[in-house]
Amino acid sequence: MASNTNPDAALAIAELNMTCARPFDDARAMPPQVYTQASFLEVEQQTIFQREWQCVGRVSALARAGDYLTADIGGQPVVVIRGSDDSLHAYSNVCLHRMSVLLEGRGNVRTIVCPYHAWSYTLAGELRAAPLMDRQAGFCKEAYRLPKIRCETWQGWIYVTLNPDTRPLSEHLAELSALIAPYEMGNYVETFYEEHVWDTNWKILAENFMESYHLPMLHRATVGPHSKLEEMECPPGHDAFNYHWITKEATLPIGNAHPDNTRLEGHWRKTTALIAIYPSHLITLTPGYFWYLILQPRGVDQVHIRFGGGLSPEFVSDPSGREYMKTLKALLDKVNAEDRRGVEAVFRGLHAPLAKPGHLSPLERPNYDFARYLGQRVSDENRA
Repeated sequence: MASNTNPDAALAIAELNMTCARPFDDARAMPPQVYTQASFLEVEQQTIFQREWQCVGRVSALARAGDYLTADIGGQPVVVIRGSDDSLHAYSNVCLHRMSVLLEGRGNVRTIVCPYHAWSYTLAGELRAAPLMDRQAGFCKEAYRLPKIRCETWQGWIYVTLNPDTRPLSEHLAELSALIAPYEMGNYVETFYEEHVWDTNWKILAENFMESYHLPMLHRATVGPHSKLEEMECPPGHDAFNYHWITKEATLPIGNAHPDNTRLEGHWRKTTALIAIYPSHLITLTPGYFWYLILQPRGVDQVHIRFGGGLSPEFVSDPSGREYMKTLKALLDKVNAEDRRGVEAVFRGLHAPLAKPGHLSPLERPNYDFARYLGQRVSDENRA
């Protein structure tokens, strides 16, 4: 390990790489330190969150000029805003005066106004006004412009990255685009959006989404009785993502293709894809609806969650579509409550002196691939 690597983080990385070196038929869960060490999270921030493409929301959330959303990417506050030119732009969400965060949450503005000293910026990121600064001889308004951040869209999603050298998003996710092309996910319409904070490590929640092995037990009061593990397929993952399929007749009409859907044929009309785009964009995509989680760590012991979902175009047009979605949302809320109890219990258990990672099941192939992704990213050869 490099001399500037924290010794605790170096040990955790070494143990993670030993775990990743095992073949899948002898795979183990990741070591506890990967989830509990602040020094390991610092390495993740440097090698993953400050360098990878990260999703921040749906394009449809920014429909009008001035619509914006905010995020924190590897410690960098970011704002994505619909400009007067109808294009999406991403900027540093930090004032160029005394470095206050500018905007919070989501909303709509005509100008970006700093809440501290009222310096204001246009939707193009140019400094518009700075009270009393015309009295300061050395001040030049034209010299101030919010730094741009790379922003691209894919399948109706907005992604940003702090890395100016990473390959275009369309290339990064080309293999996934080919896999899920029949759904035409870019045309799905978001119908709900929420934000939450849970008391667990971000990777525990990501792994929980990636595997369906826990469904019969953890969700025994909701979706568990309808979950047939033998119906699930978990192929090996790819460099940028992992996935698994569930093909079945859904209990709720929006789980299968709408009668008016002529895009999907054969098994695609009743196949659900569960997709984990690294590092932290998680999507359940069905023929009739989708829902998603976008995760950002808040220290090792908390994760900020963007939770949303919506309908395929055919169900948006169906008079019963919104009612179906309302029923599904009520179910998802119960499922999320179960997941929260589960992932917070795992985080507590990881701190136990006798905690030891066990073998993974055949249905936890996505977790194995996720661990290998993490191990590769945090290793020294990938550090700046």
